[in-house]
Amino acid sequence: MASREFLKILQSARMGDVSAQQNLASAYLTGAFKTPIQPANALIWLEKSYLSIQNQLVSKLSSSNAEIPELDPFHPDMLEIWGQIPTVPLEKTFNSPAFSFGWESFWRLAQAEIDASHAAQWQLAELLLNPNKKVLHTQIVGWLLKRNGNADFASLQKTAKEFLLNLANSETPFTNSAKELLIQLQPKDEALSSLWNRWLTEQNDAPLLQAAELGLTIAKLTLGLRLAQLTDPVENDLNEPGGKSNASLKKAAYWLELAAKDGDRDAWFALGEIYRRPQFSGYNASESDRCFDRAADLGHAQAQFRKGASLWRKREKIEEKVRGLQASYWVWQAHQQGVPEAKELLRKILGNVSIPKQNDWFELATYAEKALNHHAEHKLDEEWILLCHRLIIANQFNLSKAELLLCKVGQLQHEHCVVIDIRHELPKILPRLIQIDTTQQRRSLLAAGKVFASIDSDLEGNLRQRRYRFDRVTGWLTTTFSQDQAVA
Repeated sequence: MASREFLKILQSARMGDVSAQQNLASAYLTGAFKTPIQPANALIWLEKSYLSIQNQLVSKLSSSNAEIPELDPFHPDMLEIWGQIPTVPLEKTFNSPAFSFGWESFWRLAQAEIDASHAAQWQLAELLLNPNKKVLHTQIVGWLLKRNGNADFASLQKTAKEFLLNLANSETPFTNSAKELLIQLQPKDEALSSLWNRWLTEQNDAPLLQAAELGLTIAKLTLGLRLAQLTDPVENDLNEPGGKSNASLKKAAYWLELAAKDGDRDAWFALGEIYRRPQFSGYNASESDRCFDRAADLGHAQAQFRKGASLWRKREKIEEKVRGLQASYWVWQAHQQGVPEAKELLRKILGNVSIPKQNDWFELATYAEKALNHHAEHKLDEEWILLCHRLIIANQFNLSKAELLLCKVGQLQHEHCVVIDIRHELPKILPRLIQIDTTQQRRSLLAAGKVFASIDSDLEGNLRQRRYRFDRVTGWLTTTFSQDQAVA
């Protein structure tokens, strides 16, 4: 059942409120206000918002000019909506009424020079070039034929390939993903495919060497691993006596470096192993660490665990605002990919409180949720609303009373955990890192973050004022909702 807050936003959106339309789209993308995640609905409301802004701009121009000039699609008033559009997974909106608007918007955005262009370029490249989406490609061709009467899909793929190369050769959040997709697309050449298939069938080094020399990344990696006797770099023992000679390791490093330049994470990890081998003349612990770090950045699970474990061991010497935060991030990443050792280490670094019903604030948090769902009826002041959100957060993460009152809600969430740090008021209380385990925890953080961003936090006052308000609010919550519960 939709929450009251959602229904209120929906009503405003239907009346043409641009901000409400964008908030509604965001809710359909993130699941805020207990909304089911529906990308197609999100895109529909973004289209309505886009048209509303367009109509407002045309109205302004027509009132001030006899002749209406051509409207700039990237007018400053439009930039916020352009920033939201590429957050929609375009593929999941196919066959929906909004797909046409999304398709046109993504292409327009991909060819523009604004911050959101890279996200649009990546989605189009992944959608049109991913070899695992051939069925969808056929469906898109059919859709284009119905829409335009023609479908030059090869031309679209050519432009998408240009986007992909641009992303791979620049520093963006999509660079690593672009490089990985380029590697998947490499075996298009018949000669390369033939050589690689011969290697797989015959296990003969001659076609493998030829394929590597012709630039096939997986061939470079395989040849490097064979030369270094690293068929499984994860299980290799660095100190194993009687390993490969220095000459073989040099050749291995050569091919692995070429594969690494293509963005292959396994190649970076293997290079890290080689630089740690005592029999390698290029032995260099710093370079080894750099290679492992690069592999971790590219998503190599064992490299991520290795980096996290190293940061955790060195936590006393590393300068960071909250000790252990960097380590926890990398260990969490490895844990997400199923590295068995990561689970145990993660327990040492992060607290875990994934069962709110067992926490001290459960009853008050339940009342606070009821109050927020009916805040218009109860006429809650803004500072009371903020405290209700604090109670919900405190219950989700089992905070102490001091942490509940003093934590900076807008700064709590990191990708994998929350950071509870109240040293700005109580310097002797050490920060805590708590793992985000459930969807409900993320939703409560998202809802609280939006509210705290829209309300002036100075309203909360100092610690004495917060304690006084805490007593009033919790007393009112208990009196109001415990009676309702008893009646029910």
